[in-house]
Amino acid sequence: MRLSKSVIWHQCTPPNLLRQTESLTSAPCHTLRQKHASSCPPSVKKRHQRLQVVAAAVLDKAASSTARVETFAGLQGDDFRHPLDQQNTRLLRLLPGLELVAKNMLGPVAEQVLLLENIGTSLLVGPTQLASLHKLLVQATTTLHMKNVPDLYVRQNPVPNAYTLAIAGRRPFVVVHTALLELLEPAEVQAVIAHELGHLKCSHGVWLTIANLLASGALSLLPGLSDAVTEGLLRWLRAAELTCDRAALLVAQDPRIVVSALMKLAGGSPSLSKELNIDAFLEQARSYDEASSTLLGWYLRNAQTRALSHPLPVMRAREIDLWSRSPEYLRLLSRNQRRPKLPR
Repeated sequence: MRLSKSVIWHQCTPPNLLRQTESLTSAPCHTLRQKHASSCPPSVKKRHQRLQVVAAAVLDKAASSTARVETFAGLQGDDFRHPLDQQNTRLLRLLPGLELVAKNMLGPVAEQVLLLENIGTSLLVGPTQLASLHKLLVQATTTLHMKNVPDLYVRQNPVPNAYTLAIAGRRPFVVVHTALLELLEPAEVQAVIAHELGHLKCSHGVWLTIANLLASGALSLLPGLSDAVTEGLLRWLRAAELTCDRAALLVAQDPRIVVSALMKLAGGSPSLSKELNIDAFLEQARSYDEASSTLLGWYLRNAQTRALSHPLPVMRAREIDLWSRSPEYLRLLSRNQRRPKLPR
């Protein structure tokens, strides 16, 4: 069941409502106008016009369940930030001097190196270069109510991946691998792009860059970090990924699109795409919960995820499935859903 067809309005218009709207559109003035158009009083005409607008609004309300929110006006990162992201961010900020050291180490020189590397080895997406991707990027940026559209690069790489680099808020950019574009459908690609935009929307910035360097094994660039700090950064990164999956859902507005992308990244391939089953993948997530519900399972689960930069795909799918049915998400949708305006 597609969320966009079920959470805003009912799936279908009740028969009694249809009969009511049919009666509204066939108001008495219609007959009067056919027989005695000149004798129809202005007040009756006005009332009839209003009834027609109301009828159209009712039908539009029933039929527009798939209408997407074009932009979440005034959206802030904290509107969709995952609780674990909030908690781990507070813990990182308690570490004295870490953020200042990181900004100094990852300053203009490092930023320029990363920028030149992408310009020299990747394709910069724009209106005249991979225009379909640029359209997905601009639409996602608009939906998340972001002022600036970051650069998007496509890099030749056999590993399906995407990442964001932002240093102290200066010239952030998103990189998408070609393997990911071959694996996912356009709506799923946009969900991945929206996920990366979520990092920028939530000002993950420097923390994200440090954590990505740690996850890639580039520890030599960050000397002096203790194992506890390293573990804390990776724990924060896993939590931040859950936040950005929510950003992906805000843009996709259909949890099955986000779950499908996660499923394909976990074990999909272009040749097997028609055989993949989203419901089976969600059931797999529930079975993982059951298997790790014991004390031993809890310890094994922590050991399995401790050194990972991303949460397990099944856990991400479960989290986004739960949030798609949460009051928090539904309020964001309903607050920004377009409603027909009735005349006064």
